[in-house]
Amino acid sequence: MADIKYYDVILKPLVTEKSMSGMATKRYTFLVNPEVTKTQIKDAVEKMFDGVKVAKVNTANLDGKNKRRGLVVGKTAKTKKAIVQLTEDSKDIEIFAGL
Repeated sequence: MADIKYYDVILKPLVTEKSMSGMATKRYTFLVNPEVTKTQIKDAVEKMFDGVKVAKVNTANLDGKNKRRGLVVGKTAKTKKAIVQLTEDSKDIEIFAGL
């Protein structure tokens, strides 16, 4: 596995109804690199956002969907989703503030 820097860990925030309702309890959802571990995700979130302390990280590996165009059958890319629980005394993540 190549050396992954903290800014390569988090790909983008995941904005769905379920993830937005979790923000009230300081649970944030991100799409992350499929090769990273929970400790790498925790370190990346704490380095990218000031004043944030992570309590725990839950991850889910999502397989690619089967797609078909005519007779050609293929799969979309695999992804990994991380649900990050912040501590009570932690600051909120600012990128979700306006949503």
